[in-house]
Amino acid sequence: MSTRNWPRRLLYLSLSVPAVPALACGPDFPMQLLGDRAHTLAELPEGNFGFEVNRLGEQIAGLKPATDVTLTPYWDSDDNDRPYREQRSRIEASELPQSLREKVAQLRALADPQQVLEQGAELPDELRLYIAGAVAFDTGDHALAADYFAKVLALPAEQRKLRSTWAAYSLGRALMARSFSASDDPQQTPQALQAQAREAFQQARALSAEGFSDPLELGVASLGEEARLAKLAGDWNSAIRLYASQSRLGSGSGYSSLRQLANELVSLPDEQLKTQLAQPMPRKLLTAYLLSHVGWDYDGQPPTQARRLPGLLQASVGDKLEDADRLAALTYQQGNYAATRSYLQQAGDTGLAWWLRAKLALRDGDKAQAAAAYAKAAAAFPREESWGSRQTPDWDYESVKPGCRVEGEGAILALERGDYLQAFDLLYRSQDIYWQDTANVADRVLTLDELKGYVDAHVPAPPAPKVEEGGYVPRPVATQLRELLGRRLLREGRYDEAPGYFATAQLQADAKAYGQHRQEAASRWTATGRAEALFAAATLARGAGMEILGYEMAPDYAWLGGSFSLGSATLQPGPFIGAGEVQRQLATEAKPDQRYHYRYVAADLANQAADQLPRSSQAFAAVLCTAAGWVPGTEQESALYKRYVQQGPFVQWAEDFGNQCEAPRFDQANKRYVTEKLDAARAALRPYKAQALPVGLVVLAGVAWMWLRRRKAKV
Repeated sequence: MSTRNWPRRLLYLSLSVPAVPALACGPDFPMQLLGDRAHTLAELPEGNFGFEVNRLGEQIAGLKPATDVTLTPYWDSDDNDRPYREQRSRIEASELPQSLREKVAQLRALADPQQVLEQGAELPDELRLYIAGAVAFDTGDHALAADYFAKVLALPAEQRKLRSTWAAYSLGRALMARSFSASDDPQQTPQALQAQAREAFQQARALSAEGFSDPLELGVASLGEEARLAKLAGDWNSAIRLYASQSRLGSGSGYSSLRQLANELVSLPDEQLKTQLAQPMPRKLLTAYLLSHVGWDYDGQPPTQARRLPGLLQASVGDKLEDADRLAALTYQQGNYAATRSYLQQAGDTGLAWWLRAKLALRDGDKAQAAAAYAKAAAAFPREESWGSRQTPDWDYESVKPGCRVEGEGAILALERGDYLQAFDLLYRSQDIYWQDTANVADRVLTLDELKGYVDAHVPAPPAPKVEEGGYVPRPVATQLRELLGRRLLREGRYDEAPGYFATAQLQADAKAYGQHRQEAASRWTATGRAEALFAAATLARGAGMEILGYEMAPDYAWLGGSFSLGSATLQPGPFIGAGEVQRQLATEAKPDQRYHYRYVAADLANQAADQLPRSSQAFAAVLCTAAGWVPGTEQESALYKRYVQQGPFVQWAEDFGNQCEAPRFDQANKRYVTEKLDAARAALRPYKAQALPVGLVVLAGVAWMWLRRRKAKV
């Protein structure tokens, strides 16, 4: 989450940046780095507890990561062990022949281990002894169970390939269960039994790593069991290390155990907590807890009992700075920048350390040094490193990959200094994480030639994706960028270049047809032909405008299919926003800058079609009526209707103008050109009808007299 104690200077800077509109209800949207740039650059996202504790675990050679076989514990029934028994039965059924499956199931149902040995004589020794131990364990005879499991492990290695790991793990559990019962034997004290149990769990891991059968992933589970014993013995250091190793291998049990341990640690009285913080692992666990904002409320505030912890942690560190970059991050989040600088002197060249150095350089006003530090941070972070998802104070969500985040912050500085292509490249590397920022720069900041050059050089058309369940077709970011370019080419009149950037045959056909109609509107000889081409382009713009003309972000939000609008903000020059970027954004602003702007484009094209048509034609009325229906409730609709009333012919369907329109009959419009001119002449002469009639009769009589006279002269 964000740093709460903003320095006053950054507060002033942020006031000049347009605020992103907040949505009261509806779906969550991805965070945009370019929304509030001062905030983006000043904020250090909280860490991820799972990622942080996994860093504390050791990589155990030969032990494979957990899979779905490692079940999540159940706590919602009277028989929480049932899922484990069912899983064990499935595993046994899968690895044994049919003849042995039934026998094993029969033996497991017995209540006497001796009967297991007698009735299971035909089974291999490892199965017979292991099942006898399991029956003894279920009946509560943990000492006898431990003896049987030990006998399995005493067999030659080639005779216990299936049950070695099982036996070692179960031996540890049996010894642990025995330790909870009092004993007068000095060799069987709880402490001695628990030490033996820890050795058994260690053996289980070693056997699993050596390749002995471990379909239940008991090698991973043994880490948690041993950690539990370490915690019981007061060895928090070992317990945390073991749980962290278990979590690192993908076990949810290890993660949840560390969450519980962290909560216990936080709840300790100060003096006891100080004792624990003298050890490295409790200190690192508390650092992970604080850095990840575990337990913070929706207002971005830590739990009351956690507010004393940063001071105790920093006091316990002294000169033990093995996690100096994490301590620097923690103090930065708290606004203690002097301590951050101090820790960074010992933090080395980690990605997190360089990220913090970049932020401190910005606080000092040294943007060149900040840009260099961002570049080093991006190089230092592993590309695959992920901190998971977070919810921002504005209720947006962010998938935090620190390498992508630092490149995105570096892009803000690149935009300010006018390195627009570099800024775009840094954002595009994040793929879908910051796609909205990438799209905004592509649509509004880069020139069309800059964007086309980048796409042609670096973004080839990806292969056609496979249709997923439910008919969903995923759209790679490369496809989205290429189609964004195609739409921009059409909007800016480069019709012949656009179709090839669309991914589907339908969109390619629509883009090609739209371009042809626009070109024919300028090249056809007849006015009716030009009108027909304009109206065809208008119809396509209205029907497929989002797909072939829409802006990816404001005002159309094509990336959301137009279903939601996040509003538009007027960009003004200010901190981290250069005048050059503002000019570029103004030059590429939608015209008009309204949601679904292509509908207005369609209506305007139809209005241009009307310009080419006889005013008295049905086609004139029809194109205006259709266009009005495309922009209901707008000033443009009113203007179209007003034009029809003033210039158009009476048509029966005009009483529901914009809703019930006939298709324009362009073939009949040609006839209206001649009749319209004659009608105009008649209308012009109609006021002089009384004077013109006698004159006309005199002229006609004169013509007749002249004709008769010439005829007589010839005779």
